[in-house]
Amino acid sequence: MKKTIGIVGGMGPLATCDLFKKIVEITDAACDQDHVRVCIDSNTEISDRTAAILSGGKNPVPEMVKSAVRLQGMGADVLIMPCNTAHYFYNQIVPFVDTPFLNMLEETAKEIKRRGIKKVGLLATDGTCQSGVYKTVFDAAGIEMLSPSPVGQQAVMDVIYKGVKAGNLSIDLSGFNKAMDELFEAGAEVLVLGCTELPVAFELFHIDRPNIDPTLVLAAAAVRFVGAKVKEEVGY
Repeated sequence: MKKTIGIVGGMGPLATCDLFKKIVEITDAACDQDHVRVCIDSNTEISDRTAAILSGGKNPVPEMVKSAVRLQGMGADVLIMPCNTAHYFYNQIVPFVDTPFLNMLEETAKEIKRRGIKKVGLLATDGTCQSGVYKTVFDAAGIEMLSPSPVGQQAVMDVIYKGVKAGNLSIDLSGFNKAMDELFEAGAEVLVLGCTELPVAFELFHIDRPNIDPTLVLAAAAVRFVGAKVKEEVGY
């Protein structure tokens, strides 16, 4: 029997679509039947992760656990979660399932190390930045991490929340572009798109900067986990 990937989704819906699309695009398949079976629970009842971390917002863990258990019941052989900020709660979710649960942040660190990159610039939500989840993983891997200035960080949040999540394609990108420039000027070799809305933003707004896309890294890791082949030209 073909193994199945389960996606704990809805954080947000477009980011979930982006992960599924990348799983399909990178799988080395000659026909429909060569592709991986994927089950998705786009659970939009999962509350905002940044608000939960920084301002006492509703705890998202119960709904994330419901999704994980639901996907396990559907036959998922591995679980993945396309939300970087949600990985702050990763260790609170995994005890409730027996299915292997890939960690997007750890997979990203492995890919950065594989490429021989020493210094990265992190673009992420306030929740991801202030919780230190990426810094902890990167420090353990010997990767130096740079973050935007406070003004630059606000521009990043605007692109995520006022741009992608709001479906607003006319947002002013000047502050976001400046934040990226400053990270490269400070020595970043690549940008880590540490919010799953950011690969979507890069595509929607035609942004071309050297980057590591954790969504793509996670897609490749999941495809390999279930025994399928990743296209050689993908490079992951």
